[in-house]
Amino acid sequence: MSFIDKARAKAQELLGRAEEVYGQSHGDAAATVAGEAHRLEGEVELEEERAGEAGQRGTPRRTDDDGSPVG
Repeated sequence: MSFIDKARAKAQELLGRAEEVYGQSHGDAAATVAGEAHRLEGEVELEEERAGEAGQRGTPRRTDDDGSPVG
């Protein structure tokens, strides 16, 4: 995910939060639900990116006390 995609996802999350707060403060259920949906979409995109980055790093192989691979 490029820097621009990350920024877009974060902006979507923040816009969703703002829309959600607006809906709650004005008693507008439709705006609250739409804001929550936008916020969650942004959060999911960012989480997918974090998971992808963690997967690229990989997990270290388990070893015995002497350093030889296990399994």
